[in-house]
Amino acid sequence: MSIAIPLHLLAAVIWVGGMFFAYMVLRPTAANQLPPEQRLPLWSGVFSLFFIWVWIAIATLLITGFWMIHLLGGMGGIDGVGVHVHIMLLTGVFMMLIFMHVYFNPFKKLKWAVAEHDWIAGRNALTQIRQLVLLNLILGLITILVGASGRYWAM
Repeated sequence: MSIAIPLHLLAAVIWVGGMFFAYMVLRPTAANQLPPEQRLPLWSGVFSLFFIWVWIAIATLLITGFWMIHLLGGMGGIDGVGVHVHIMLLTGVFMMLIFMHVYFNPFKKLKWAVAEHDWIAGRNALTQIRQLVLLNLILGLITILVGASGRYWAM
């Protein structure tokens, strides 16, 4: 357990922190300073690198999360984990599914659009990614709050 918790937290911080930076800092700066023919290749490159880290974070979160659930007595019963872990797992799974959709659909379209210099298709793909990243960012922040405070809930 002593290695699982820090790895789990680190993976969550990398993923959610990366989304926060991308959405709250990089997005508005790039939108204000770069035309589409520069902004879209930038985002394609940023996502290409960041998404590698997201895949690593997902693998780490799943391995450490299920390992800790097992060590804490499983998902059910008196000796099982608290309701906050159930909520954390549910929101985490939704986040992973949203990410996989982003990775295999609009991100793929963005990379194609950049390669073809189709700035309209690229803008459309980036808009879809932006909306889904915002959703995932909200879910990620909720998941972190639940994970950090859930053990102290009066249930």
